[in-house]
Parts: sequence; C-alpha cells; structure tokens
Amino acid sequence: MKLLLDFLNIIVNAIVEGITEWLPISSTGHMMLLQHFWKFRSEEIFTREFLEVFNVVVQFGAILAVVTLYRKKLNPLSNKLKDTQKKRIWNIWLKVIIGCMPAGIVGVLFDDWFDEHLYNVPVVATMLILYGIGFIVLELFNRGKDEFRIEKMKELDYGTVILIGLFQILAIIPGTSRSGVTILGAMILGCSRSIAAEFTFYMAIPIMAGASGLKILKYLKEVAEGSASINAPQVLAMGIGMVVAYVVSLYAISYLMKFIKKKSFTGFGIYRIVLGILVLVLLTVFK
Repeated sequence: MKLLLDFLNIIVNAIVEGITEWLPISSTGHMMLLQHFWKFRSEEIFTREFLEVFNVVVQFGAILAVVTLYRKKLNPLSNKLKDTQKKRIWNIWLKVIIGCMPAGIVGVLFDDWFDEHLYNVPVVATMLILYGIGFIVLELFNRGKDEFRIEKMKELDYGTVILIGLFQILAIIPGTSRSGVTILGAMILGCSRSIAAEFTFYMAIPIMAGASGLKILKYLKEVAEGSASINAPQVLAMGIGMVVAYVVSLYAISYLMKFIKKKSFTGFGIYRIVLGILVLVLLTVFK
C-alpha cells in the first residue's frame, strides 16, 4: 500500500512537471514544494539522491514534447525542405545555441553551489512572488500595445538573443521559472508574446537536455562507484514519470501558445504571488 501511494505521488509529480515546465510559474519550484509537503513514504527506495535524478528524467520527457510539436520547424535535415528553408532552420539553431551559452556556462561552473545554497523552499516562495510582480508590471506597461519590435523569428537578431540568454541565467534560481524569465526578458527586449514563448521553447531543448544529461551521468557514475544504487521500482518510476510528463507537456505547450494570443500573463503573475505568500505562511505555521 505504501509503495502504491508513492507511485501515485510519482504520477502527480510528473503531471506537475508537464504543466509547470512550460507555464511561467516555475516547474522546479512546484516540484520542490510538492516533494516538501507530500513526502514519499518508501524512503529506502525514493531517496533524496534518486529524487534529484527523477526530477531531471521527467524534465527530459517534457523536452521530447517540444521536439515532437516543433519537429517540422526545427529539422534542417528534411528532404522535403528547400535550401532556403534549411538555411533558415540552421540559423534558428545557431541563435538557440548562442542564447543557451550564458546559462550553460554558469550552470556548469556553479551547479553544486546553487544546489547547496539556493535549493530550498523559502527561496522558491520569494522568487514566485518577485517574478509574479514582474509579470504584472510588464503587462501593465504593455497594455494596449499592438506592435512589437520583433514579431517574426527572422527579426530576432543576435544581440537580442545574447541578452535573452543572460536573462535565462536568472532561471538557475529555483522558483524563478526558466520559461517565465526568458519570456519576460524577451518581451522587455521587444519580442511579441508568441515569439518570446516559441524561442523560449526552442532554448529549452539544449539547456534542459544538457542539465538532465549531466545529472543522470553523475548519478550513474555514483552507482558504478557504489556510492549510490538503482533498483527496479526506481527504474519503473522514472519510466512512468517521463511518459506522463511527455503527454501532459504536449497539451500544456499547445494551451500556452493559444492562451498568449488572446490573453496576458497577469493571471500567472497573480497565481505566483498568491502561491508564494501561501507557502511562506505554511512554513511559518508548521515550523
């Protein structure tokens, strides 16, 4: 019974990841909060070390959803494309790589430091509130604005891409939201909501794949050295989590792209603020 409840928890975690990875409300923050307030009962199976790996494995499932949905726009090797179309796609990938470099470099150099000092619930709650305010302020500033400096992907210049990449560094702090901060930064730099969101999804592929790959390789190395272990329930949990996150992400991405064409991010900002305040209250009450 205890293990069955834990697998239900695994499915809920994967659903939360699939939804929150693409909405500007912080997937890492939500996963940390969920695992803080709803702990696994089989601690001998779902250890802290395993959960760190599980979190990145379900992220990988979410990445596959982006690849699925945008495969035609991001595959420069298709024989069905003209040379000009292939060149355009290669150009997009170059921009994506350039945009990912700042966060990638900082992540590799300071990953352990961030894990040790910033991965805690109070930081998540604070970031939820601060960036929630940021979204509301930005939408108030853009209210009634019909034209943006960048409304097509080809108008996205390399200077803007580098600046968006610098914004993405902020997403290393849990509770910030990688999609949220890059969309916010892109809009500040003059991108329309749809271009900001779409380019953010593209950037997720290498940055999340890289982060997930490093965590998984690190864990496998520890297993090989004997300092960590892996068993059948853990493998099953990761498989279920990845599939569920993939399916849920397909719907979450499609929903967000439809949503932003008609509505603003103010609602997400309000949600972040309310959740952040609620978490701080709960932490105070249940010390």
